[in-house]
Amino acid sequence: MDSGTFDKATAERAFPAGRPYSPWAGRNFPTRPLFGDTHLHTSFSMDAGAFGARLGPRDAYRFAKGEEVMASSGQPVKLSRPLDFLVVADHSDNMGFFPDLLAGKPEILADPTGRRWYDMVQSGDGATAALEIISAFSQDKFPPALLYTPDSRAYKSAWDETIDAAEEANEPGRFTAFIGYEWTSNTGGNNLHRNVIFRDNADKADQVVPYTVYPPGSDNPRDLWKWMDAYEAKTGGNVLAIAHNGNLSNGRMFPMIEPGTDKPLDREYAETRAKWERLYEATQIKGDGETHPFLSPNDEFADFETWDKGNLDLSVKKTPEMLQYEYAREALKNGLKLEAGLGVNPYKFGMIGSTDAHTGLAAVAEDNYFGKTSAMEPNPERLTKPFVESKNGTIFEWETSGSGYAAVWAKENTRQAIFDAMERRETYATTGPRMVVWLFGGFDFTADDANTRTPAITGYTKGVPMGGDLRDAPDGKAPSFLVAALKDPIGANLDRYQIVKGWLDDAGELHEQVYDVAWSGDREPGADGKVPAVGSTVDVENATWTNTIGAPELIAVWSDPDFDASQRAFYYGRVIEIPTPRWTAYDAAKFGVEPLEGTTMTLQDRAYTSPIWYTPSE
Repeated sequence: MDSGTFDKATAERAFPAGRPYSPWAGRNFPTRPLFGDTHLHTSFSMDAGAFGARLGPRDAYRFAKGEEVMASSGQPVKLSRPLDFLVVADHSDNMGFFPDLLAGKPEILADPTGRRWYDMVQSGDGATAALEIISAFSQDKFPPALLYTPDSRAYKSAWDETIDAAEEANEPGRFTAFIGYEWTSNTGGNNLHRNVIFRDNADKADQVVPYTVYPPGSDNPRDLWKWMDAYEAKTGGNVLAIAHNGNLSNGRMFPMIEPGTDKPLDREYAETRAKWERLYEATQIKGDGETHPFLSPNDEFADFETWDKGNLDLSVKKTPEMLQYEYAREALKNGLKLEAGLGVNPYKFGMIGSTDAHTGLAAVAEDNYFGKTSAMEPNPERLTKPFVESKNGTIFEWETSGSGYAAVWAKENTRQAIFDAMERRETYATTGPRMVVWLFGGFDFTADDANTRTPAITGYTKGVPMGGDLRDAPDGKAPSFLVAALKDPIGANLDRYQIVKGWLDDAGELHEQVYDVAWSGDREPGADGKVPAVGSTVDVENATWTNTIGAPELIAVWSDPDFDASQRAFYYGRVIEIPTPRWTAYDAAKFGVEPLEGTTMTLQDRAYTSPIWYTPSE
């Protein structure tokens, strides 16, 4: 057969050198972030149910997928856009207890405390019952007769229903419903909670029941990690744990010494925690956990949604020395020091946000905020009503934060792809808006790399993404970072993109520095290197604002001007929006209520990327 002449010129046309014409052809990297919530409670959680939640796991998934539902308070509610994934993470202890309490199950009413709680809920005093239930659990005073232990039929039934709801809602490629739960270590009110997420389907997850705090479980994270290891050995599956709310742990979330002893952490602790806890929930309804103004006094954006009066139930008051063991930035810094001594960094975690809503509703947009509990769903009283009261202080409902979501750079919307992205820490936290954020680090980025409409192609080609590692800087080169961000399409413009650096010097001292690397408008840094405030268009009285300041996108290449190749360091991105009305402003305008003095009425929402770590040669 005559197929023509085949010469070198023809061959070169058939096998062209370099990249394809289409920039997306042959790509093997994520092209957009997926947004979701890894921490949502329903009526299956005993405290959520007592606070009035009547929505179960199936309702939660329907809502996350974009359906309009009726909230427990009788109000219709819908998200502006569906989420891409959701974890219903009901409490491991007493899972399914509250629906049975509400139904007046005879064995519950036979207990005097159970009867009293039932009567309180039926008489409309469920909020007080909820606080009693939480306090009883936290202080190890929960009536033994009312405990739903994992070996009981009622508990197993609730877990089976949780799994079934996730299986029914899961639509690979369109929406991911993870199987998961929350391990609720809260001894003495000191919050050490972890959300446990399965990569697997029901065939593996159904071979176990959640690990509890009450016997036969434990309040020690080491024992949770052992349970996780046993699960993987038994099923061949995969599971991870996400710690959260260090700001309510009263100095226990990120220890430097072995809890309960005076011994420094050992290598085994560091290795085990680093293996199972690849992410940290850095922002949620119960306050922001990136940093604190006491820890970062030179950071003008540090005092954001700060909630630090005490532990979870305010049974113990907060003291300043607790703070460094509670916040993400300080933990990342302390991780460098531990790594220098142990050879392993236990706090090498990526960042996500999630809600911790106890309503079955992952609704935290400032103009669509449905609160921490169902008793806190939109109503005229929530601007002035206390949420937690004790001799150590009061936390008001207005202090809860409209936050947040987890953003994950996964290649596809499936359990496996999202889980794998979480494992490699290619994630970022957002306090609510769905802004798109990139961070790449390497040694070869140049200013011209910011002149691209496809930063991911350049970023993956020349560097590593958020969550990655840089090692052994070439002679004479400092790390450079390609940063880019796009505003939420229906949200606020962007004020600035910052790089937060932490490092360990040769004397073993820890340091931090915040650099403005890209910003809107023609502002110039002052003598202190800081870019002036962007201004504000917020009309608080009417809860309105305009996008006449800020920028829809930011992109730049930044090189560390203070780099020392011999020092351990990390770098993460913080993207800050222009000021907008807080949910409290929307409530005041909607209900005509005068806020309490000191109520925060505006905010600058933000995103925190997972860090990129630099490690020198030993």
